[in-house]
Amino acid sequence: NLQTAYTKSGGKEELMGNNWKITDTLTKVFAEEVPDGQGSIRLSMLHRETVSCVIAYFGAADWGRYWKVSVKAPEKIETRLRRVELVPSAYPCHKEQDDNYLRIVPGMYPDLLRDLDTEDDGADKKYLTKEVPGQWRSLWLDVTVDAELAGGDYAIVIETETEDGEKETLKADLHVVDASLPPQKLLHTEWFHSDCLADYYHVKPFSEEHWKILENFIRLYAARGINTILTPVFTPPLDTAVGGERTTVQLLDIRKDGDIYSFDFSKLERWIGICRFAGITHFEMAHLFTQWGAKCAPKIMVWEDGTLHPKFGWHTDAQSPEYADFLAQYLTALTDFLKEQGLQDKVFFHISDEPGEEILEDYKKAREMVLPYIQGFHTIDALSDVEFCEKGLVDLFAPGTDCMEPFLERGMEGLWTYYCTGQWKEVSNRFMAMPSARTRILGVQLYLYKISGFLHWGFNFYNSQYSIKHINPYAVTDAGEAFPSGDAFLVYPGEGGVPEESIRLMLMQQVMQDVRAFELLESLVGRERVCEIIEEGTDEPITFKRYPKEKEWLLALRERVNAEIEKAIAIQ
Repeated sequence: NLQTAYTKSGGKEELMGNNWKITDTLTKVFAEEVPDGQGSIRLSMLHRETVSCVIAYFGAADWGRYWKVSVKAPEKIETRLRRVELVPSAYPCHKEQDDNYLRIVPGMYPDLLRDLDTEDDGADKKYLTKEVPGQWRSLWLDVTVDAELAGGDYAIVIETETEDGEKETLKADLHVVDASLPPQKLLHTEWFHSDCLADYYHVKPFSEEHWKILENFIRLYAARGINTILTPVFTPPLDTAVGGERTTVQLLDIRKDGDIYSFDFSKLERWIGICRFAGITHFEMAHLFTQWGAKCAPKIMVWEDGTLHPKFGWHTDAQSPEYADFLAQYLTALTDFLKEQGLQDKVFFHISDEPGEEILEDYKKAREMVLPYIQGFHTIDALSDVEFCEKGLVDLFAPGTDCMEPFLERGMEGLWTYYCTGQWKEVSNRFMAMPSARTRILGVQLYLYKISGFLHWGFNFYNSQYSIKHINPYAVTDAGEAFPSGDAFLVYPGEGGVPEESIRLMLMQQVMQDVRAFELLESLVGRERVCEIIEEGTDEPITFKRYPKEKEWLLALRERVNAEIEKAIAIQ
């Protein structure tokens, strides 16, 4: 609590420090901790990149004063200022942890990024933010630049003033490298839960209201470097209790007349169009069998004899002849449609999520059922047992980050990787209780090991574990005390169907930007030189489990990379 913090720090004056500070985005500002920071910061960026910094401020008065904040930047430099809100975490981490957590106790954690109220004061827009007496709070400043802005040095000035006339001034010295990040090649998916949006906003699935909300979330999804999307051709069988069900979100209208199924792809075509317009390039089809075992069919709604009903589901054995017949007709029709859309090389099929060795034979049978009908398309699943690899049961593999070694030792190409609640020890992850550097290091690892894709299960999962009930993610950040806060979602469902972002989403964008910067430098000086630059200042080779943990190392790395890009361009 605050009193303990005051005592440990030697008193309230030491807790205060300077009232206003500017610092890097790898600093999380907690209410009772004095953050790093000074009166100025240096930022370096390329075109097509978003760089950010954090502005921390202390509630020095005995009442909650409002501050007016203005951000003054040269022409062709765009800025956006948001407040970092504290959110509750009842379950910040598992019972066991390693030593790379910020804290391990329940409490209020900085995460939600919320737009500020503004007022126009002549030519200047001023943001309004309130201080909390005796506590630290923070703002998040994003910077982007126009494509025509010349490389060079620019100053961004942040001026603050209270209603009683107290003033502070901070400065961000921005260096713009006259080069652009290349298009993102690495595939990145954060599983998109369409049903959770219908549930939270109380709208009918695929009503016009639902489509509008979906578009809002998909546009943001793509804007932050997520280019592959889970597509609910039928309700994805993910995190659902055995015998339970999630709200039906099925893009396909399916009818059965006698032994013949017919398929209406119009809603799927609309979905694809929205996603492509937003910038999404690749699509994952919903899993064809249930999670953790491929024992049953997913819930599939079918019109039959004038009634819409769950033709398949938990009551359907995965190997039943009736389901096999359906899959033959469904996959034949679907693959023909996808080819017409020009998507054959941009679609991934899933068999079952996270299968283990104990169900290897069931997984093999499930795969053999569908393989004849999806020739020419990729299959990929999140699985970490190398025996699936040795038996040739998957086209592309996505092992957990803590299980990469056996796959890397085999020299496998095209590997993906993922993490979730289970990757809590040693490896990168994005729990709220973890340092931001532990999230951002992933970009270095993805580049060094030539990883083709990154997968995570939770862009917007607003259910409890097993989807037993719906939750309010503003109040429950841990899926009902099931997963450490930060695992289940990256965005919050804001008012009017508009998503609100998190620190963790911005960090994941930085991960992808880092990879693109490494790739740009590689095109200029070669991969070997890039790897040398990355390994500078390290005591041992970087792996998924061993890597520099200090934020200063990561920040300095991007500075070195940007400087090398600038140097290489100058001598061309």
